[in-house]
Amino acid sequence: MSQQTHKAEEAGTREGERRRTILRAAINVFASKGYHGCRIADVAKEAGVAYGLVYHYFKNKDELLETVFETGWNGFITRVRAVVEGEGTLEEKVHRIVDVAFEAYRVDPRGVKVLIVEIARGPGGRVNQQATFTEAIRLCMQMLTQAQAAGELRSDLDVQLAAALIFGNVEMAFTALVMGMVDSREPEKMERAQRQIAESVLHGVHGRDAAAEEPWKKEQEKSATPSKPSKHL
Repeated sequence: MSQQTHKAEEAGTREGERRRTILRAAINVFASKGYHGCRIADVAKEAGVAYGLVYHYFKNKDELLETVFETGWNGFITRVRAVVEGEGTLEEKVHRIVDVAFEAYRVDPRGVKVLIVEIARGPGGRVNQQATFTEAIRLCMQMLTQAQAAGELRSDLDVQLAAALIFGNVEMAFTALVMGMVDSREPEKMERAQRQIAESVLHGVHGRDAAAEEPWKKEQEKSATPSKPSKHL
């Protein structure tokens, strides 16, 4: 390796590290002060860099928020895609997707707070939410379509609507965590919440045992059984 190439690689590494440092600082400031309460100067101070250096990597606060969203959301979607395209039953995959969501919060609670409070539930316009969330719906539809083909799911189910409901449950799980409705410091409560959310997606919120037979299967069997001729006219 030539000295010139080595220097170029070192410069590239430093550039990448500085950019990641600024992004991490932006997440911390957005999480603590909110998008509207945050200034570029706050991000620079949090990152320990000169004010002008932030503008070297990001043209304004909007681009900072967009990059935070894309980085965090793309990482989440990549892990969800691995679940959908992997082996397992529908029930196993739904549990794994919920696990991915909870693990994302365990690893980076501030990052998840920014995704939910400042973007998913914040005013639109700064981030193209529809295009990004569409990929999550598409992955859920793919999973449900596969389950229908395997006979795990009713053939008359609207997979697009069902996919939106699954994604909605995951988003609400994030919201519950961010709002402190589940204490992330207590592993047992976190595990119980994970199971409850996954079971709600799979079986609804009525009192039926999750291991019980699906009502729609009973209806199918009933309709498939020939009725006995009546003894009366």
